[in-house]
Amino acid sequence: MSTIRQYAAGNSFYESMYGTSNNTQSNSFLSGLNMNADTGSTFSLSDYAMIKNGTYGKLTKAYYAKDKAENRAASSYSTTKLTSMARNAGSMSKSSQALMNESLWQKKTIREKDAKTGEETTREDYDWKAITKALKSFVDDYNTTVESASESDTKDVLRNAVWMTKTTSAYEKTLAKAGITIGGNNKLELDEDELKNADIASLKNLFTGHNSFADKIMSKGNSIARAAAGAGGTYTSSGNYASALSSLVSTKIDTKE
Repeated sequence: MSTIRQYAAGNSFYESMYGTSNNTQSNSFLSGLNMNADTGSTFSLSDYAMIKNGTYGKLTKAYYAKDKAENRAASSYSTTKLTSMARNAGSMSKSSQALMNESLWQKKTIREKDAKTGEETTREDYDWKAITKALKSFVDDYNTTVESASESDTKDVLRNAVWMTKTTSAYEKTLAKAGITIGGNNKLELDEDELKNADIASLKNLFTGHNSFADKIMSKGNSIARAAAGAGGTYTSSGNYASALSSLVSTKIDTKE
């Protein structure tokens, strides 16, 4: 009987048939069959019969197939989260870049129509609707990026996200003049009434030009997207985003650091 026990418990049996050694993982499986890897007394003739007729081998294969399937599912879930995170950061970079557009901060000819009389008037002013829309998009994308990054266990994602929130904190007083405050969990809040009372020159300094707040956030959003896409396997060896991300991030964002 000792030969049978060695056959059931020996490392050569696992390594030759199932590509694994007689370790803790195999012990977990054996416990379900009332068998011990240390060849204890619980090994019975019925167990021997299972080995002889091939049932044991089938069960073992099924056990490890299930284990591999669970690992693949976990990996797929992680990849999905990282891809989503990369998309969020890419969107934030894109909305940051929109704020850097000089035309957004230039006066326009505003046409308005009186709802009662139907009379149409024109005036020169900044397009506060467009400015508000652009800032709301930025704030939403920033908050989504912060939220998704806070759930990450990828070192480079967390490092870049921390850098980004520290940069935002350094601009806290200037952002407040634009109606943007830092709330709980490092998320931004936009007060549209405060925004309309903001000095346009201060807004331009904050959001336009190299090394501006928007430029720094755009660059760091790109870094977060790269880190998440790389960890999730959606960043190609040539350094370009896979097709799922390329539509969200421009060439300028890809190359600027």
